[in-house]
Amino acid sequence: MFAVLGFVTALALVTGLVHLYLWKRLVRDTTRPGLPRRIGGVTMLVLAVLVPATLISTQAGAYWLAWPGYLWLAVMFYLLLLLVALELPMLVARLVLRRRVSAATPTAPVPEPALVVAGGSAEPPATAPPVDGQPDHDPSRRLLLARGAAIFAGLTATGLTGYGVRTALGPPQLDRVQIPLARLPRSMDGLRIATVSDIHLGPLRGRAHTERIVAAINRMDADLVAVVGDLVDGSVAELGEAAAPLRNLRSRHGSYFVTGNHEYYSGVEEWVQEVDRLGLRVLQNHRVEIKARGGVLDLAGVNDVEAAGTGVAGPPDYAAALGDRDPNRPVVLLAHQPFAAFEAATHGVDLQLSGHTHGGQLVPFNYLVGLEQPVVSGLGEVDGTKVYVTNGAGFWGPPVRVGAEPQITLVELRSA
Repeated sequence: MFAVLGFVTALALVTGLVHLYLWKRLVRDTTRPGLPRRIGGVTMLVLAVLVPATLISTQAGAYWLAWPGYLWLAVMFYLLLLLVALELPMLVARLVLRRRVSAATPTAPVPEPALVVAGGSAEPPATAPPVDGQPDHDPSRRLLLARGAAIFAGLTATGLTGYGVRTALGPPQLDRVQIPLARLPRSMDGLRIATVSDIHLGPLRGRAHTERIVAAINRMDADLVAVVGDLVDGSVAELGEAAAPLRNLRSRHGSYFVTGNHEYYSGVEEWVQEVDRLGLRVLQNHRVEIKARGGVLDLAGVNDVEAAGTGVAGPPDYAAALGDRDPNRPVVLLAHQPFAAFEAATHGVDLQLSGHTHGGQLVPFNYLVGLEQPVVSGLGEVDGTKVYVTNGAGFWGPPVRVGAEPQITLVELRSA
């Protein structure tokens, strides 16, 4: 909970600065002083408060802010990206406009001294003729330019968010990947592991979401089912009913689960007991022998790194999960976060199955995730250990996925 509150506090500071920038570009630059500008300012202030208020309220179990708050978070993100990307073109456009206006504005002639004539009257000094061009600081042209940029950014951000909502709430993509393992016996060639991660039951996804995932996995007719963390965003009391369809998972050699970081925000001890009660075996720094088709494979699992310092279940212990085993057997490790592969590789793991990244969820977040994790999506390799990372079947925060469809993968092991 303290980690979440710290995250919310940092997010509140960041979103405050972001909304100040959005107010400048969407309200101040596009309106003249008056009532519309005041209304826009108040609206932006409300939206700035909405983001941290949504995160705090959902953690407290009050979900009524979830939809508007998380949707605005996605729109805000894309508005920020688009407006920042438009800064340079807008600057060039303003400079070009200023130069053209300056070139079209003639220099006023210097008036000659007035001539005194009889009767005391004076000839009026020569004056510059009226100029059709505007001065280079013409507010009407700058206003038109700012409004054009705001309209473009607003429509594009809204369109991307709408597309992302449809993708995130749609059925998960069912993929199949074949992964050769050098130590896999020929008799076990074709062993299939249905892999899913980041289901994220919570304020926006409930029992129907679980039922759809279970039905999709059962259609795969897998030998094993691996659920690699981040099942929930809430307590057993809140989400136990939503998780209940997991008891209907079918496979020839069992269903297995490892904790993700979000389990440690949601009452991990209760969830470990609940998941076990639903028929999934929880691998907490432990491994089991999978005897199938006349061969044996070691299936291991480690706790998520978030367990360190919580006093619950203990940190990931690779020695306990992988030590003192037959080196001739292939070993598959379930670990929520891909960077566990650096440690797994030192223990001779053949294949690691992970999630956590959501494939980036909102492009271009995938590039930022790549700075932390060695594999963001799909199949990669770390120090000789193959790593497969699924995009996950749910979402966290905004119910939006752009560039990373929800996914369930059938991993088919092949004898090299």
